[in-house]
Amino acid sequence: MKSAMTSAPLRVAIIGAGQVADKVHASYYCTREDLELVAVCDSRLSQAQALADKYGNAQVWDDPEKMLRDAQPDIVSVCSPNRFHYEHTMLALEAGCHVMCEKPPAMTPEQALEMCKTARRMGKVLAYDFHHRFALDTQLLREQVVAGVLGEIYVTNARALRRCGVPGWGVFTNKALQGGGPLIDIGVHMLDAAMYVLGFPAVKRVCAHSFQKIGTCKNSGQFGEWDPATYTVEDALFGTIEFHNGGILRLETSFALNIPEQSVMNVNFCGDKAGATLFPAQVYTDQEGELAVLFQRDVADDHRHFRSMEAFVNHVKGEPVTIADAEQGFVIQQLVAALYHSAETGTCVEL
Repeated sequence: MKSAMTSAPLRVAIIGAGQVADKVHASYYCTREDLELVAVCDSRLSQAQALADKYGNAQVWDDPEKMLRDAQPDIVSVCSPNRFHYEHTMLALEAGCHVMCEKPPAMTPEQALEMCKTARRMGKVLAYDFHHRFALDTQLLREQVVAGVLGEIYVTNARALRRCGVPGWGVFTNKALQGGGPLIDIGVHMLDAAMYVLGFPAVKRVCAHSFQKIGTCKNSGQFGEWDPATYTVEDALFGTIEFHNGGILRLETSFALNIPEQSVMNVNFCGDKAGATLFPAQVYTDQEGELAVLFQRDVADDHRHFRSMEAFVNHVKGEPVTIADAEQGFVIQQLVAALYHSAETGTCVEL
């Protein structure tokens, strides 16, 4: 593989030619003159060809091993279904490539840990597209937490909820391919953003409850149709994460839940000096009995995907920028697994 420090454009390949590969990965890579999209791989060769045609002259494959051997990319984006993240990331790392993998990292914590260790052994960058942490709002709130503005944060509420938002495309309702439902799809984003702002405190215990009440009883919603007979994921999951520092993080996530809002994607932090809301970023308290806003953005940053991809590429090129790295990806995968296990067994999980 070519060195990431060479002056020639870095060679980029994409595994999985679906929507996120198109709207996020390929569209970002093609904005940079220091990158060249040279290969697209998908089990559906026609879809790989459509993506390659849209963004230039990349060659196409339906076999990732052959693509890695023949195209010899420097960077690989893994945009395949969740079940294949581990396999495709490991292939790319072992081939000497830096990897940007879509969330979640894998299907199990064991896989995520092996991916992390392999990236270290190969001396390659492995990042995950937890893009909500790259919003300016998230960065600003993290700075406020580090500066002590909120004081001791002892309650965090993370919500990733939809009233009638079961995805009617892809494999989102297939547990075997996806690993789960709203928790592993949208809940994981707010979980990661919350943990990032908190500074990834050590976890003591996880307790959760999940429900499957709606997806198996109807076949359509805001995001299309699905087959209730093959709906094998949860509708909603509610969990509490207890930290060794005494604080708690409460997570609520759903594809289908009868709430007043159409959707909610946000995190609230409660500290002993002030509280905060993530999107748009706001910090508030009271001063001598009067409500006070200490900091406020009017509109949340909507360039999160762009900033996530930019951080990854710049990190590969040697710039000292923060990424959603392999170690933190392993922690998030541990929490997702613990939440699912607790919900399935009815017992709390000690970590």
